[in-house]
Amino acid sequence: MRDRATATLSTVVVDDEQLACDELTFLLRDFPEIEVIARGSNGLEAVDLIQKLEPELVFLDVNMPGLDGLGVVRRLRERDVELPHFIFVTAYDQYAVEAFRLEAMDYLLKPVERGRLAETIERARRTIQEKKSPEPPSPSPKNPATSTTRTKLLVRANSRNFIVDANDVIYATIDNGLITLVTTNLEGHSNYRTIEDLQANLDREMFWRVHRSYLVNINRIKEVVPWFKSSYQLRMDDKKHTEVPVSRVQTRRLRELFKL
Repeated sequence: MRDRATATLSTVVVDDEQLACDELTFLLRDFPEIEVIARGSNGLEAVDLIQKLEPELVFLDVNMPGLDGLGVVRRLRERDVELPHFIFVTAYDQYAVEAFRLEAMDYLLKPVERGRLAETIERARRTIQEKKSPEPPSPSPKNPATSTTRTKLLVRANSRNFIVDANDVIYATIDNGLITLVTTNLEGHSNYRTIEDLQANLDREMFWRVHRSYLVNINRIKEVVPWFKSSYQLRMDDKKHTEVPVSRVQTRRLRELFKL
């Protein structure tokens, strides 16, 4: 038996044919570098799973009713979602050109051969490993470009511009390129264009990027809620008690932060 302690790649498998989905999932069990965290049966489900679970790798059928595999990638791009690495799996080779135009990592023909699958997984493992790098060190206080931490933020709500204390921000989320700020007494839109820009202007010790689409105030986390496949959600201290997903990448920090 191979060492299961190998660092794994979080993986989602999507195919509208149950048998094909089962067969591919069965094949993937032989690869310790792969951890299948969810399976889907159509394009819309694929979009939802990818946004919620943020997998590193997605095996995606091309020819599906409704939203096909190529449409899944386009839909995620429209929503400005950071894309995982896609491996398209199909019985038809005419989609290959379009798949690679959408920057697919690979294209497998059904029935999937184990040797061909092994080559694809090794390529994925190398690519993702090279992409991962340690977080840069904290900026020096002497650097004026990085020492500016904003204590006030502008929030647009009801056609008015409100100024709020950064400490009062409970969480921020982005959808279709628009950032929503939820504060103690107010909910509205931010004038920042990306979550990265917003976080860069706030206290990083206080504001934590728990998910691609969410930035939370650590001091306003009310409850840690166990969720899907050993993952968690954070119940925030806003009026709606919003539950914010924690990405698998950030789960380790969550455990360290709260000694889970």
